[in-house]
Amino acid sequence: MTIIPFSKEGYATLLNSLASFGYEVRRFSDADSASPHLILRHDVDISLAKAAEMAALERSLGVTSTYFVLLRTEMYNALSRDNLAAIEDIRAAGHDIGLHFDCSIYADNDAALDAAARKECDILERAIEAPISVVSFHRPAGGLIGRADRVGGRLSAYSARFVKDIGYVSDSRGEWRYGQPLDHPAVSARRALQLLTHPIWWMGFQAMPVAKLDQFLAERESFLDEELARQSNVHVPGRRKKG
Repeated sequence: MTIIPFSKEGYATLLNSLASFGYEVRRFSDADSASPHLILRHDVDISLAKAAEMAALERSLGVTSTYFVLLRTEMYNALSRDNLAAIEDIRAAGHDIGLHFDCSIYADNDAALDAAARKECDILERAIEAPISVVSFHRPAGGLIGRADRVGGRLSAYSARFVKDIGYVSDSRGEWRYGQPLDHPAVSARRALQLLTHPIWWMGFQAMPVAKLDQFLAERESFLDEELARQSNVHVPGRRKKG
């Protein structure tokens, strides 16, 4: 078994190893189940700042990928000043932006999901002034996987051609859901592969997922302290007053 550590170095090793096997990186629109290529996908569940770090790393490695951004989440505001700047950094590094779509907050029928995804894509397109051509579902129910080729008029990253016709590997919750990627049957057979990763698990110091989340929470608390000080001059009891 080939163990890939969750770190910047580990991610670089993973991509370099796949390249040595003959894999070339393609966009979703260029997928072809008959040839050995790699589709890189990142679902940004927690931090756009970490996603921008990963985008810079990928640029240094000479690869492009698609970063899927949530519009409706309590974790971040994609339309804030700093997060729009992070998205622009990702795009400037040569990567694409897709919509990460939370189906759970909408009615569970194709028409409702299609209309909601189209609306969210339109909002994100206007905000970043760039087209959105691919949608990935956020923590999808099993029935959504492989069901439709398009959602909201855009390609679905969970359509059959991206998760069944080719190999599929995911690092959800900081662990490989379908085994170590270099040992995946698709890689052994040199078949096309969609590699889904979440930037939060790879950026920062090398540690277990829970430690990475602790690090993120500490960084986030510091940021919010600074924003409180910037937005008001009210001292929060128990905290050091800044500025």
